[in-house]
Amino acid sequence: MASNGHSRASVRTERQVPPSKASGAGNPPARPRASSAKRSSRVSVEDDNDSVRVRVAVRVRPKDTEELNSDFADCVELQPELKRLKLKKNNWSSESYKFDEVFTESASQRRVYEAVAKPVVESVLDGYNGTVMAYGQTGTGKTYTVGRLGKDDPSERGIMVRALEGIFANTTAGSDTVTISYLQLYLESVQDLLSPDKTNIPIVEDPKTGEVSLPGSAVVQLNDLDHFLELLQAGEANRHAANTKLNTESSRSHAILVVHVHRSLGRKKENEVSSLSDGTNDNLASHHVPHILKSKLLIVDLAGSERIDKSGIEGHMIEETKFINLSLTSLGKCINALAENSPYIPTRDSKLTRLLRDSFGGSARTSLIVTVGPSAQYYSETASTILFGQRAMKVVNTVKLKEEVDYESLCKKLEYHVDYLTSETDRQQKLREIEREQMEKKLKEQEALIVETKKNFASKYEYLEKQKNHWEFEAKKLLKELNIQKNENDRLSQEIGHLEANFKKIKQQELESSTHQKVLADTTNTYQKNIAELINQLEDERSHCTNLEEQLSVMKKSLSDNIKSVQERIVDDLTRENSKLNEIATSKIQSLEVMNRELLMEKEFLNKELESLKDKLLDEERQRRCLEGEIVKLKKFLIDGNAENGSKRSHWAENSTSSTLPFENPSKSHKLRESVSAQKDTISKIFEEVGLSNILPLLKSEELDVQIHAVKVVANLAAEDINQERIVKEGGLDALLMLLEISKDATVHRITAGALANLAMNGSNQSLIVSKGGTRLLANIASKTEDPQTLRMIAGAIANLCGNDKLHVMLKKDNGIKALLQMMKSGHSEVIAQVARGFANFAKCESRGIAQGHQKGKSVLIEEGALYWMITNSSTYSASTRRHIELALCHLAQNEDNALDLIRGGGIKELIRISQDSSKEETRNLAKKALDSNSSFSSEMDTN
Repeated sequence: MASNGHSRASVRTERQVPPSKASGAGNPPARPRASSAKRSSRVSVEDDNDSVRVRVAVRVRPKDTEELNSDFADCVELQPELKRLKLKKNNWSSESYKFDEVFTESASQRRVYEAVAKPVVESVLDGYNGTVMAYGQTGTGKTYTVGRLGKDDPSERGIMVRALEGIFANTTAGSDTVTISYLQLYLESVQDLLSPDKTNIPIVEDPKTGEVSLPGSAVVQLNDLDHFLELLQAGEANRHAANTKLNTESSRSHAILVVHVHRSLGRKKENEVSSLSDGTNDNLASHHVPHILKSKLLIVDLAGSERIDKSGIEGHMIEETKFINLSLTSLGKCINALAENSPYIPTRDSKLTRLLRDSFGGSARTSLIVTVGPSAQYYSETASTILFGQRAMKVVNTVKLKEEVDYESLCKKLEYHVDYLTSETDRQQKLREIEREQMEKKLKEQEALIVETKKNFASKYEYLEKQKNHWEFEAKKLLKELNIQKNENDRLSQEIGHLEANFKKIKQQELESSTHQKVLADTTNTYQKNIAELINQLEDERSHCTNLEEQLSVMKKSLSDNIKSVQERIVDDLTRENSKLNEIATSKIQSLEVMNRELLMEKEFLNKELESLKDKLLDEERQRRCLEGEIVKLKKFLIDGNAENGSKRSHWAENSTSSTLPFENPSKSHKLRESVSAQKDTISKIFEEVGLSNILPLLKSEELDVQIHAVKVVANLAAEDINQERIVKEGGLDALLMLLEISKDATVHRITAGALANLAMNGSNQSLIVSKGGTRLLANIASKTEDPQTLRMIAGAIANLCGNDKLHVMLKKDNGIKALLQMMKSGHSEVIAQVARGFANFAKCESRGIAQGHQKGKSVLIEEGALYWMITNSSTYSASTRRHIELALCHLAQNEDNALDLIRGGGIKELIRISQDSSKEETRNLAKKALDSNSSFSSEMDTN
């Protein structure tokens, strides 16, 4: 949102777009191209303002099952061709509103992106800031529109994924960079979704430019779209969500995706070495100065506004709702102030409005999509959302192009140039020194040579006189040799004359060969005469062929006459045969009539059977409707149960202990126990009315929603001991194991693991689960998922199985112990608590088996590597987790075969601490017993 102060001219170039000829509905204006001369002449450029209002679109989600079965009529009527929405208060009162875009229930994700977000993304690629935001009541499809990943079906991808897909398609990996930050505003605290340990991140505003930054948040440079999908999925897993009456996965925080795009502006990739080696350039700073476009894209998924009486929330979720509604109220106040051109904008009332300061009334191009539901049950929420969108359409932003000098690359270029000149100067200086030394050395050598030359000059002069006399004698000798050579030349001239005579003889032989050529010409004339005779013979043959053709035509005529006579005879024969065939056909027709009468009788019989089948189908249809009604009852029951429990999941649904909260008063805990008992009575009543035989087949349904609700019912039934035997007897265990193996849905995996955890509390069911491969399936799911709730369920189920010493061999064989060790790496406190409980159960059974003489040797936990983790974390986690780890260490210490590993790993110190500081007397006594009874421990303590 715009601030009242003005920013000073800085190094960054912020060029505002000149106004367009017509200011329509916020269409992106054409971006001006600055010439290179203008860029080199000045750093900062400011043009005229361009007022672009916020574009607002409305999207209506489809009806859900509850709305289809309710008596409430639709309060929304769409007119997409007119881009209008009619809000009906009742049958005779309605109001019409105009938006930039109106999307029906069947509008595709691609069309929503292209109409709402694509213009903003293109503007960001051109160097402008942009914002895409979703606003609406909870459960109306904001997260689906904005943050849908679309892993299984790319057509369902939301605005976030499609926006990054468009950015990657229009950027170059070498010269452009794309970085993201993914944040959430939870309880008025800015938290990093990519780095969950970073909480309460401060919001800093630049006093000169007014830009908002978040120092300390994780900024990740993207490689490709797959890298972004991995980061987005990790961030969504860290986002706060809960189950309410209005939405099974209601977002409890505002999610903000910040995308920074840096694009090089007209920069040519040059060979720096070759350009710098040409010599120093005095005007290097003024020529080829690189520029970059810096832009920012905000994609905001606001948490939905909700009313406590309709959403059915309680406990900590009420506090979350207060902060959500307060931030949305602050946003609405700022929108109202901007729409009314108020001189004061209350942007500092909320962290949300501070983060969106540039999006409304600032320099960013903003698109807002408001989502509403069709039912009149939520008329007031729908009307509030529509009025918010109408007010937002009155907000006007001033978009600015942000262009900066790329000082980083310019600095690197200059540094390289300076380094090159320095090295070149040093090299030239060394060369000059070497040359000077060589010249001095040569000078000394020349001086010594001159002295020596003077000494030897006299002796050489005498030697030259002697040589002169010798050469005169040699010259006379050479004159004699020249005379001899002259005589030799005369002899050679005579030989040349003989060669010329031979050449004349060769010419005479060539003349004789020309006579042979005349003979060849005569022979060619004879051959031509023979060819002419052959041509005459060929013409005679042609005339003979024409005669033969005339004879052939006469033969054809006679043959045609014969064919006509033969055809007449054939026609007579055919007429006779035709009469015979008619007689045969009449007899066959009579037989066919008899067969037709038989077929009519069969048709009547089949019609009767068809009517009976129709009756059977009607009966089956009635049965199907009854089952659908039962499913609706189950869904309503589950929704009511989740709403009554709030964010706390019950013991019988999630295999966790149900107890009163430390700060909860006794009256509330009494009410909670009463609600739980009432839910149990309701489940037992539905169980008696519907029947387990009708619930179990729903686990194999092709509809995922039906599967999820059915497995929830089975999990809740399995929490009661009285139902477990019947579930196993009627094939419920087999159906759960098959669903765990076949299904790929994370929710199904989580609830099915919880159901198996409930069944695994019964000793008779434990051996069945292990023998049917349940441990292997649970370990396989644990290796593929990172969801802490699913891991908690799997760890709880395996921990229950660890309490049966007869199953230890199978648990090790099916990788159950390895799965517990792998789940420790999740770092989630509840998962680690279940892992510690499993180790305690396993060690306790081993200790009992060794005491009874049924088992010998080193513990499986030590062989699998769990001892080091237990020793290093025995005093790190919560009290209940510490108690389980301490108990496991004490039981491992009872086995003398484990003593050496405990001593090497530092277990003696932990046993001494447990014997003194453990919160349970039983654990302290067990640690003292291990220290006193083992001689190895005693000797080790004596040495220390």
